[in-house]
Amino acid sequence: MAGEGGQARPYTITRILNHNVVLVEEFCSSQEIVLFGKGIGYGIKPGETVQITDARVEKRFRLDQEHHQVQYQAMLNQVDPAVVGIAEEIIALVAQEITPVLNEHVHVALPDHIHFAIYRLRNGLEIVNPFLFEVQALYPKEYLLAGRAGEMIQKAFSLGIPESEIGFLALHIHAAVSHTPVNKTVQLTHWTGEWVSLIEERAQQQIDRSSVDYVRLITHLRFTVERVQQRKPIKNPLQDRVKAMIPDVYPIAEALCASIAEKLGASVPEDEVGYLALHLYRMFYRPN
Repeated sequence: MAGEGGQARPYTITRILNHNVVLVEEFCSSQEIVLFGKGIGYGIKPGETVQITDARVEKRFRLDQEHHQVQYQAMLNQVDPAVVGIAEEIIALVAQEITPVLNEHVHVALPDHIHFAIYRLRNGLEIVNPFLFEVQALYPKEYLLAGRAGEMIQKAFSLGIPESEIGFLALHIHAAVSHTPVNKTVQLTHWTGEWVSLIEERAQQQIDRSSVDYVRLITHLRFTVERVQQRKPIKNPLQDRVKAMIPDVYPIAEALCASIAEKLGASVPEDEVGYLALHLYRMFYRPN
């Protein structure tokens, strides 16, 4: 959703989602806009107006792409307005805490996800997240915000929100702030889990997923993927010596990079192999 309009005519209320979120129509474009602000939806009805200078308005969001507008309207007819309202409050939190420039599809994807999560929880269906460790390591800032989002959902709907669901909320937040489709974010997280399993199998050792070295490895893997995708080379000044210095783990790094290359359909430079080998060496041998 884009920036604020500059018209003098007030907004017309079209729908109240909760006490803090309302949908309004912009006079000059007849386009629907989301307004977020504490108490802005309290005591008003559709058809009434809100001044564009209303001090209660903290955030304004407008869908720019027509297909997102269509999806949003369809979602509004299928999802409880209270769910849409809490999703918009979470989006406003993300805009405040991370970046105001978000992928506008989050306004469709997040309420839809929360809607089905609430359905599962109310019907006693377990929410399983096989990527939880990877999400926590790859997207720590998003995971922290997802925890706050989970508390908001829990308070609004009197539901216990499990940690597995916090992980899924973090994926949606990351997709919004990185302008990456959720399925691509899930795909990278899934691949990362596969790569960690590959390392454990080749090294015949279990990796402590609560360790700092694990977080460093996962973070490095994320940026390795980004560099390979963007074809940005990285220089490893130790590359000439790494292979000879740590022969036990270098083949594991080579196998790991071969898998990365296969998944991405792009070659992985030898310097990247060397850096990953160093991470593996530190993880398994913890040298001083």
